[in-house]
Amino acid sequence: MRAPGSYMVSALVLLGTPSVAHAHLVNTRLGGFYDGMLHPLTGFEDALPWLALAILAAFQGPQRARWLLVTFPLGLLTGGGLWELVPGLSFVPALSVALIAIVGLAVATAILLPLPITLALGAIVGLVHGYLNAQAMTETTDHLLFILGVTAVGYVTITLTIACAIVFLQGKGNWQAIALRASGSWIAAIGIMALGLQLLAPAI
Repeated sequence: MRAPGSYMVSALVLLGTPSVAHAHLVNTRLGGFYDGMLHPLTGFEDALPWLALAILAAFQGPQRARWLLVTFPLGLLTGGGLWELVPGLSFVPALSVALIAIVGLAVATAILLPLPITLALGAIVGLVHGYLNAQAMTETTDHLLFILGVTAVGYVTITLTIACAIVFLQGKGNWQAIALRASGSWIAAIGIMALGLQLLAPAI
């Protein structure tokens, strides 16, 4: 009999497949900016790596974490612009899933990274997710406003999540760090399973 946790992981993997989640456009009827703001919030493929990245930043300490408030949104903005220039890069969805596993593993180990690597990782996650979210745009979408909306929600999300994670880690005792590291292991497991499904998909 399978453990309940394995069913939860399987469900999250199926919900977090980028090729499915990015195939639709959230239409708020309020304009491209708000469509862009809401689109990343509709799938686990955005929420999981953003959450893991924020926790990893918190483990690096406030001084280093604050730099991600610049590099991550800039990555989202650049990724959206890259899609305008080179749409349809086939490797980006798989890279997105791989990043879930990579960042999750980094959180699980609570590794202290050199600042350039932390900034590069944040920029790459932003670049990939800016590109993937831009794929949801249609001919009637205001592309500039949509990309700015994605960038805005990314900035707000990463800022609030990093702040909450830092405060959480400052609590008394060691259980807070253990809890966050455990969440990283779950995120990594989801990423690895989702990546395996993507790699096996052509053969199915």
